[in-house]
Amino acid sequence: MHYLESAGPSRQLLDVVVVGEALVDVVTSPEGTTEYPGGSPANVAYGLGRLGVNTGLLTALGEDQRGAAIERHLRSAGVTLLPGSNSLDRTATATATLASDGSASYDFDISWALEPVAPAHVPKVLHTGSIATFLAPGAAAVKSLLQQCRHVCTITYDPNIRPALLGSHSEAKSIFEDLVQLTDVVKLSDEDAQWLYPRKTLDDTATHLLGLGAGLSVITKGSQGSLLATAATRLHIPSVEAVVADTIGAGDSYMAALILGLLTRGTDGLAPAVLEQLGRTASMAAAITVGRPGANPPTLQELRAHLQPAS
Repeated sequence: MHYLESAGPSRQLLDVVVVGEALVDVVTSPEGTTEYPGGSPANVAYGLGRLGVNTGLLTALGEDQRGAAIERHLRSAGVTLLPGSNSLDRTATATATLASDGSASYDFDISWALEPVAPAHVPKVLHTGSIATFLAPGAAAVKSLLQQCRHVCTITYDPNIRPALLGSHSEAKSIFEDLVQLTDVVKLSDEDAQWLYPRKTLDDTATHLLGLGAGLSVITKGSQGSLLATAATRLHIPSVEAVVADTIGAGDSYMAALILGLLTRGTDGLAPAVLEQLGRTASMAAAITVGRPGANPPTLQELRAHLQPAS
């Protein structure tokens, strides 16, 4: 049994705990092959660390060179690797092949296992998503943790659908919807939404997620911006123009900035002005990320500088 708090004499309390896979992105392009630390949950944790948020990651790494590289990467952003995270025989990989427009297709070599987890200290936000919420046996431990933390902290979820790693469509949708009922904020890309609900419009999908119990549903649409919806408000936020190096990690940067916004929104809940600020900040973080190679999210200083109105 592992506990959601950092180790060491300080027993530091964390504002955000991210639970999910960390892996190495092996990126193949016309220029050659490069390795980057990756995995959607690890990218979100790293993005939060870069944004100055006190963040811990519970994951599953191998005690190998790739695992050590991921750990160094996370620590460089101030992210705490939580106890129990070095549990695999080898660190997972995702081979990303880049097309000429910078978009990526993926091939995975991954296993996911997690010992039962109990929250000794519940963070302000618990985030999970991606492969970790679908792939047995670890997915069951993730779901159990969400059940323990429901109504005690804000729970955010990004399924980051990878069809090649999922079972049948109906099984994957059932797993997803069971988790949505345990969460407060759900983010989908338009591709996720279309795969899960091919007969629904994006607006209808946002409404459906609210009906399942989410308080805020977010659907990102790349260059077409993003949709943020609550029971009372629906906003379409434009994207920020950017010269695209590649799209790796853009959605994770969006998610990290969204979580930062949830932590710092004050007492106005999800009022329209709050939603607009959340969406614009997250869109800017994604735009900064696509402008440079790999999952390389902005620092808080970079994000603030880009958000300042031109004088």
